[in-house]
Amino acid sequence: MEVKSQTFEVTIEADNNHTNKHTCDDKPRPYSCTVCHKRFTTKGNLMRHRALHTRENWYSCTQCEKCLPTRSRLIKHMNIHTSKYKCTECGRCCISRGELTVHRRSHTGEKPFECNVCHKRFTQSCHLLWHSRIHSGEKRYKCSLCDKCFINVIYTATVDHIIVLTVETYLRQTLT
Repeated sequence: MEVKSQTFEVTIEADNNHTNKHTCDDKPRPYSCTVCHKRFTTKGNLMRHRALHTRENWYSCTQCEKCLPTRSRLIKHMNIHTSKYKCTECGRCCISRGELTVHRRSHTGEKPFECNVCHKRFTQSCHLLWHSRIHSGEKRYKCSLCDKCFINVIYTATVDHIIVLTVETYLRQTLT
């Protein structure tokens, strides 16, 4: 299957004063994707990320023609076709043992990760981490269009905020 590239302008915004940091470390991330605003520690990491938007040099699955951005993701994806990690409850095939473990929790109701403040439970540790920011008030993600900060980069309010700002900017430009 041939993958056609989409045209996106992806440039590097190296801003040494801007120190967006990752949730798991304190490294400055001065390189920003202009498409999705995700930030990176190195130019190389940004350029690898660029393939997600441009779909350049993607790898095609011979079984289902799904395209993936890296060879390692294709190899993991192939586990779905070999049924290497198959749920015995519903037959769903997963790409890894870890994904299967998390999936099984949807059948068992197991939520092994508990908030020590409000005792809410979660199926994944990353969900507990995101939740804990509600209690701490920590807002690690700053909007690239204004100064508003958010708890989580994929939090619904963050996405809605960026959409609203983008639409407002577009309207201002077209109406003036």
